[in-house]
Amino acid sequence: MNRLGMRRRGVWLLVAIAVLALNMRPPFTAPGALLPDIAADLDMSTTLAGLLPTLPVVCLGVFALAAPPLRSRWGDEGVIAVCVPLLVVGSLLRAGPSVATLFGGTIVVGAAVGIANVALPALIKREFPNRVTQVTSLYTVFLTLGSSIAAATAVPIMQAAGGNWRVPLVVLAGLGVVTGLVWLPQWRSALGRSAPGRSRNGSAVPSSSAGSLVRSPLAWQVTAFMGLQSLLAYVVFGWMPTLLQDRGLGATAAGLALSLSTLVQAVGAMCLPLLVGRRTDQRLPAIGLLALTAVGLLGIFVAPLSWTWLASVVLGFGMGALFGLALSVIGLRAGDAATASRLSGMAQAVGYLLAALGPLLVGVLHDVSGGWIVPLCLLLMVCLSGSVAALGAGRPLHVGEEAPQAEQPAAQ
Repeated sequence: MNRLGMRRRGVWLLVAIAVLALNMRPPFTAPGALLPDIAADLDMSTTLAGLLPTLPVVCLGVFALAAPPLRSRWGDEGVIAVCVPLLVVGSLLRAGPSVATLFGGTIVVGAAVGIANVALPALIKREFPNRVTQVTSLYTVFLTLGSSIAAATAVPIMQAAGGNWRVPLVVLAGLGVVTGLVWLPQWRSALGRSAPGRSRNGSAVPSSSAGSLVRSPLAWQVTAFMGLQSLLAYVVFGWMPTLLQDRGLGATAAGLALSLSTLVQAVGAMCLPLLVGRRTDQRLPAIGLLALTAVGLLGIFVAPLSWTWLASVVLGFGMGALFGLALSVIGLRAGDAATASRLSGMAQAVGYLLAALGPLLVGVLHDVSGGWIVPLCLLLMVCLSGSVAALGAGRPLHVGEEAPQAEQPAAQ
């Protein structure tokens, strides 16, 4: 392929990554906005309804473990070729007539997104090895935008459909079909390539085994960094409106504060390449973003309510950039795409399972203590622990190596 053809393929691949990212969070956030109507229509108990937003996060962790072996068999594009139809099928199932189809579809969607979450960092590492941070930032921006758009439009679409909560879920299935069409050129071009685990000229590509990752302190530091920032994120998503209402803010204003914080996350992710630049060492940016997140949490939990909007912006910027950095670190600490896939599976499996426990633990601490100070102390400890993990995860090393890597050229 000539230089112009390679450039065009790279641009189209970036578009495909952005479109897929845009469709990977709406299946989680839209049902959350529709939950009261879904629970009332299907006569679900409060406990059963509470499982609906938690189950996808557990699925992200559980199915992340399946991605590396699937990638070794089918390749990155092949894995995504399976995940996109699963997104469509899962969304349609959730629009079915019963609680069983609702939860069954949720598991299918969780499996699709959990596996794609792992495949994409490996794909980015393979195709953009010298621009991992920039491309991951793009991916994170569209993840966040998709989440925000779905949360903001799910209820209006339902109301326009006469109060039918199933219509927004069917719309998500239609968007999945569009995503599949955008990815068709990638799947076609992948058919003529060499098998996974081999370079494009057919030679074997060295990679770390799963066992070596488990024995690698750096891999566990990356995993801890990913998990702790995920825990912070899901606690904020789950509890921020309730916390603000307890402090005296109206329900509408509390919801708008969360929406603002979520939107600003896209800005934080967009600014990540400017914050990190061409650094091979990400320790200072990581600790700085965790400190910024801690300041935002303090503003939400204890500052005067008049500061809520500023605190929401600070918190959103810190968390958005932090999420993008956690994903970038997976690719930066891997020496090749195969290792990136295994490291991504390990980090996201542990990370999202830890994140699923976060909101539950905060709820228990709130009930036991009768207030929000103890949960705040927990979250500040998480920020501190994340900084310790970042001191290891941000070093300019590859998994399995003991010496810092020389800085790679920035040109792709």
